[in-house]
Amino acid sequence: MLPQLLVPFVATLAMALPHAAPDRPADVLADMSLAQRVGQLFMVGTPAAEVDQRTRAQIGRYHVGNVMLTGRSYGGVRAPKHVSKVMRAEVDAASTDRVRLLVATDQEGGLVQVLQGGAFSDMPSALTQGSWGLPKLRGAARAWAGQLQSAGVNMNLAPVMDTVPSPQAAQHNPPIGGYQREFGFTTRVVAHHGVAFLRGMTDGHVVPTVKHFPGLGRVRANTDTHANVTDRVTRRHDPYFRPFRAAVTAGVPAVMMSTAYYTRLDPRHPAAFSPFVIGTVLRGDLGFTGVVISDDLARAKQVASFSPAGRALRFIGAGGDIVLTVDPDPLPAMYDAVLARARTSEKFRDKVDAAALRVLRAKDRQGLLPTVRP
Repeated sequence: MLPQLLVPFVATLAMALPHAAPDRPADVLADMSLAQRVGQLFMVGTPAAEVDQRTRAQIGRYHVGNVMLTGRSYGGVRAPKHVSKVMRAEVDAASTDRVRLLVATDQEGGLVQVLQGGAFSDMPSALTQGSWGLPKLRGAARAWAGQLQSAGVNMNLAPVMDTVPSPQAAQHNPPIGGYQREFGFTTRVVAHHGVAFLRGMTDGHVVPTVKHFPGLGRVRANTDTHANVTDRVTRRHDPYFRPFRAAVTAGVPAVMMSTAYYTRLDPRHPAAFSPFVIGTVLRGDLGFTGVVISDDLARAKQVASFSPAGRALRFIGAGGDIVLTVDPDPLPAMYDAVLARARTSEKFRDKVDAAALRVLRAKDRQGLLPTVRP
């Protein structure tokens, strides 16, 4: 019990202390149904130049919280802007509890640039970008972000932070070196230029996503087109993690997981399905606390041996946050499996809630949460 003389002092001090700031993402999460929370854990593809009506319907039926513009669009801003607008119009209290969408695309440069023509710059390859000065690259990335914003895109699945060891190695590295997606052939160059790119995107109010952790620069096949793609050299605390570590230090909000196997990390699971790679290495060793998104889990040959439901369950169970399915067809099986498991397993439901909260925190920084709660 406080001495009587101290009571007025303590009361005055309590009034002077700042009140704890409200945790809006947590409040939004608490207001959502479990079905809506699960929906935040999916990103579904639609062609950049036309509305996929299946994806559009899934925002309402399955509460899908994120979409990706896929393929190629060559006519400038008009078509992708229309697609983005139509998808956003599906957001309401019933679908996503009024939480707005992350609308993503692949805008790396070179051979990987979804939105082209008109006001969109002809972006050079990452290998060319890696020869630029850092201020120039950051400024260019900010301009590219502005172009994405004009089309309604607020998330870029770039930059690539994979390091290919040499120009000679690039000739035998189809996913990265084969397309000149690397900023250079040393981890120093990749780290510095990758961070400049992601900072430029952030300057332009577009969410950058570094990929493909723990790295595809030393594999000899493409996970999109081949199965059993395996990296036999990457180990824990690998020097080739330097670009990813630099991105985490710079505050990157999202990291995309590779679906390759890494025999010296976890020989039994693809990285995207590995609690060790996601939890121990990425979140533990590198200290990443943001959103973990999968590489494509719809069409990639690397994951074809797993059922669609199994892919989603393994990724969320391993600690992932957003399942990327560029094709809407597998989404119902994926969504139903995650929702059913969350309803019957408290441990899995906790993973869903934690993942949804990370997604909502990223959206809050982009101003995508409801401005006024109903």
